[in-house]
Amino acid sequence: MRATAAGRGSAAAFYVVNVLLCPITLLGYAIWLARIFLAGRNSNVSITAQGPLSARSLMHMLGLRRDEAAHRLLLALPSTSRPALLLAGGPMLLAHRLTGYVPSAFRYPFEGDVPPQYEASARVTFVDAAVERHLADADQFVILGAGFDTRAFRAGDVRCFEVDMPQTQASKRQLLQQAGIDPGDVVFVAADFGTEDWFARLVDAGFEPHRRTVFLWEGVIMYLDRAAVDSTLRKIAGTATGSVVVFDYFTTEPLVSRSLYWRYGRAATRAAGEPLRFGIDSAPPSRDRLAELLRSCGLTLVEQRTLGHETARERAWGGFAVAAVTAVSDQVTP
Repeated sequence: MRATAAGRGSAAAFYVVNVLLCPITLLGYAIWLARIFLAGRNSNVSITAQGPLSARSLMHMLGLRRDEAAHRLLLALPSTSRPALLLAGGPMLLAHRLTGYVPSAFRYPFEGDVPPQYEASARVTFVDAAVERHLADADQFVILGAGFDTRAFRAGDVRCFEVDMPQTQASKRQLLQQAGIDPGDVVFVAADFGTEDWFARLVDAGFEPHRRTVFLWEGVIMYLDRAAVDSTLRKIAGTATGSVVVFDYFTTEPLVSRSLYWRYGRAATRAAGEPLRFGIDSAPPSRDRLAELLRSCGLTLVEQRTLGHETARERAWGGFAVAAVTAVSDQVTP
């Protein structure tokens, strides 16, 4: 009882500090968001790739998930203003140091239900655990639509590849150099998922399809059209048995919902030049719809977490999943 009371006291004190300093936080966020959109527009670099990097950097600053490369890369971004970052994140970090409380948005590992606004930070827990678990039996690690991900820099002895849009990848490589981050033996492969054969380019760069591989496809699938999604899944399905793809996804709910949150989300991604395009059929149970799509592309669903409640009146809005390349005889009918 006393522990619970102490926890509630810490939470209350944490939020009191944040409320008192809220004007400072809002000013910092306003400056930061303006710089993100301006820098993204001027450089043709993915704007949506910066959000997950910010979440991982904040987890690092809170001491929850050590990722020095993510933090240094964030500070090197042309969209990052150190004063704005201090204004936006300083009040929360101060409140955390004073109280020891961690807001649910950034807890690691993440626990409980995942609201839509926490998806980018909550999936860090799922992705880290899945990648670590499957890399133990893999020879290669491929990050599709890598953006500003830094996991390949600490993946151990496996061969690592990053595939992304040419502009975003060129910017990342330059920023890594500016930030003094050594990418080691990571192989960078520039390709557009929508218009180019990324797999052929990956093979040309030294990828060996017959070796067991972990593919990471985080924060990407919802921005592609159905043809690109199917094509990517089929290419993964043609790799070695035992290979897996770890990914997150939206259902069709975010694409059609009239809720204020999703209407704002669609408007924001359109403004960033990266509109939401694809979602798994949200007809309950959406897990079965996902399994059907994967099976049609030659993959088997092996792990999945539904996001959102599925009831007679509610539809799930997304999920986290792992799919595997299995022998035909091992594939499971959903």
